[in-house]
Amino acid sequence: MNSSELGVIGDAELVEELSLLTTQTARMRARMADIMAELERRRCARPARPTVRR
Repeated sequence: MNSSELGVIGDAELVEELSLLTTQTARMRARMADIMAELERRRCARPARPTVRR
């Protein structure tokens, strides 16, 4: 949606769209946090690989 399209939409519709986007953003951030926590949990659960001396 570009600026000219926003000009023809009413205030209520803009507020509704903003609310929807805010909700989606919050869900995405929560999902990202869940994924990052799971990756960290997996990383910490792995046995340490022995280092190879040369």
